[in-house]
Amino acid sequence: MTLPSTNPPATDTGMHLRDLLLDPQFPTRNRGPRPPAHSIEAVSRLAQAFAENPDLVLNELVEIAVTFCGADSAGISLEETIDGEKRFRWVAIAGSFAQYVNGTTPRFFSPCGTCLDTGRAQLYRVTKPYYDFLGVTADEISDGMLIPWTSDKLRGTIWAVAHHSSEAFDMEDYLLLSTLASFAAIALRHEKQQRLLRDGEMQAACATRANELAHLINNPLQALINTLWLAQQDGADTQAQIHQAMDELALLSRLVKTLLDVSRASPQPALHSPEAA
Repeated sequence: MTLPSTNPPATDTGMHLRDLLLDPQFPTRNRGPRPPAHSIEAVSRLAQAFAENPDLVLNELVEIAVTFCGADSAGISLEETIDGEKRFRWVAIAGSFAQYVNGTTPRFFSPCGTCLDTGRAQLYRVTKPYYDFLGVTADEISDGMLIPWTSDKLRGTIWAVAHHSSEAFDMEDYLLLSTLASFAAIALRHEKQQRLLRDGEMQAACATRANELAHLINNPLQALINTLWLAQQDGADTQAQIHQAMDELALLSRLVKTLLDVSRASPQPALHSPEAA
């Protein structure tokens, strides 16, 4: 899912935001009692995911946001530059919006963009005109929280949304989501570092294999040159030398194909790299 980059509607945008910590009503909200150590259990579950399966941390993180914040959906957005245009990619989603994982939205017209521009948590709602502009059909967001995160040169947001209540979240949910935002920043930085490490190891392995093949190619190449020179002398063994040259050429061709395959396997610069990469 790649959503449009044209100008937003001039009338009702369907996108309504306000500063979460400056909102006078938000501190008075009360979603109801939760078990003691509710937030500790959430963070403990996430820490266990980091220890046991780091590759799945982002998925576990948004599942925790849905479960412990009582959200209908939660996700992590990563700011990228694609074809020279800034966009947000939804790198992990749980709940009602899960079908849009890895989709992108325009940076210039997005609640996530406002959140990053202000550097502050936002309360927000999204109604039909916004979805009409994006060209998607989805449940309206009646209450949502957006929190910015930054890690090295990576940055984005974490969000939790509800579809059926205008006061679905309270201060305890905000504090938990803020903690999860920090974990999201750490997880994405770790993921980037591991990707760079794997790419570096692959490049080193490919370079070693290419050098080995280059040496292997040199021997049949020299033999082929010698055999062709002998065949050009029109001696008694010319026909046998031509057959030998064909065999050596076939071997050389196989080695060159292998070398090309190794070259193609070597990581290449990404066409759509994140701005922070």
